[in-house]
Amino acid sequence: MVTIGRREFLKAGLMGSVLLACAGRVSAAADEEAAMLSAVSAAVMAGMLPPDPTLRAAALKETVAGIRHAVAGLSLASQNEVAELFSLLTLPPTRRLLAGVSAPWAEARVEEVAAFLENWRHSRFALLQGAYAALHDLVLGAWYARTEHWEAIGYPGLPEIF
Repeated sequence: MVTIGRREFLKAGLMGSVLLACAGRVSAAADEEAAMLSAVSAAVMAGMLPPDPTLRAAALKETVAGIRHAVAGLSLASQNEVAELFSLLTLPPTRRLLAGVSAPWAEARVEEVAAFLENWRHSRFALLQGAYAALHDLVLGAWYARTEHWEAIGYPGLPEIF
């Protein structure tokens, strides 16, 4: 029979607590990132999303998944840059400072998010213009990667090879 001492028991308990706290933070960060991407997507695709709330939520969820898929296909350096951008936008102090969005992303109004995107688009700082372009291109790339949206832009689909 193996016995562990009090010190080992306390170390194991402390390590377990740290791991659980880290796992909870990672999960919360992923949720906040999804909310940010959804809010940005809703602003970029204003007028393109279905008016029905259930269909709209499903379309935004699919778009967020598409964005994540697209980011996963980037080079490691580009993935790191995108991750830094997403981190800046999901942390409350930097979300307020850089984007001017005071409410959590899940509660942000489309008009407020659209205003922040327009500010970045026309910023005098090339870094913010680049960040806007990355967000814009990721959202629209994820949206139009889905075959059901091709008709809206007149894309006939992949050519048939005989």
